[in-house]
Amino acid sequence: MKFAGLKSVENAHEESVWAVTWVPATETRPALLLTGSLDETVKLWRPDDMQLERTNTGHCLGVVSVAAHPSGIIAASASLDSFVRVFDVDTNASIATLEAPPSEVWQMQFDPKGTTLAVAGGGSASVKLWDTATWNLIATLSIPRPEGLKPTDKSSSKKFVLSVAWSPDGRRIACGSMDGTISVFDVTRAKFLHHLEGHFMPVRSLVYSPVDPRVLFSASDDTHVHIYDAEGKSLVTAMSGHASWVLSVDASPDGAAITTGSSDRTVKLWDLNMRAAMQSMTNHTDQVWGVSFRPLGGRVVSVSDDKSISLYEYS
Repeated sequence: MKFAGLKSVENAHEESVWAVTWVPATETRPALLLTGSLDETVKLWRPDDMQLERTNTGHCLGVVSVAAHPSGIIAASASLDSFVRVFDVDTNASIATLEAPPSEVWQMQFDPKGTTLAVAGGGSASVKLWDTATWNLIATLSIPRPEGLKPTDKSSSKKFVLSVAWSPDGRRIACGSMDGTISVFDVTRAKFLHHLEGHFMPVRSLVYSPVDPRVLFSASDDTHVHIYDAEGKSLVTAMSGHASWVLSVDASPDGAAITTGSSDRTVKLWDLNMRAAMQSMTNHTDQVWGVSFRPLGGRVVSVSDDKSISLYEYS
């Protein structure tokens, strides 16, 4: 597999672009790209020519995360204003507004079936699960306190939850914290299972292998990318290659490769058989906050503090 640059959009937003995802195609339109920015807007792009389809407003602070429902019909944006806005992709009509206390909304992801939205709960040291039929809060998955700590101890700041990922079978959720721990939950029982150790700095991005619900990839400020056996609680391998914080990770649809974005301004392609970085793309001039494989394959997108979007093809 090899990346080749297809197209870049300079000044895609007025401020840093922190979030990107693919919106699946529907019967009436092809797939779209969804970006979120510190400029408080969410934008939809046509990936074939990178033309702007629509700009959505509705947040009063920067957008930190975007998520698309598997149907492609609805999407969500999460902001520093502590609101998650759920909207109709084609009309921008608001479907729901989910409110949280300050600094308790970070990354989010819909489950594979689209019945639940998981939101990384920041300072609440938990993951919140919202029912996508009623938009009611149905569960709070809390990271247990370390033993021996009194309730007054300021331990929760270390467990500040930044990132969240669903396993491909929808049975597990993993979340990454500020202190480097990854917590794994059984979703059906709403039960904490175990921690995955190995990182010692914030884990800002997580993704399960699309083809193996045991395999979890993590990206951390410690410059490493980890592969875990999330069920066996073991670190399979730690991969190095970035010169600074790894801010984002995504897995290819066939599970054979991952891509990462870093504050070293590069996008890297990693071969999982070789367990090494195969390629480094240097289009961006600032930190790369988001990378995303197209679910159907063939394309990858990255977004950056340099306000640009870069699209790559691979084969």
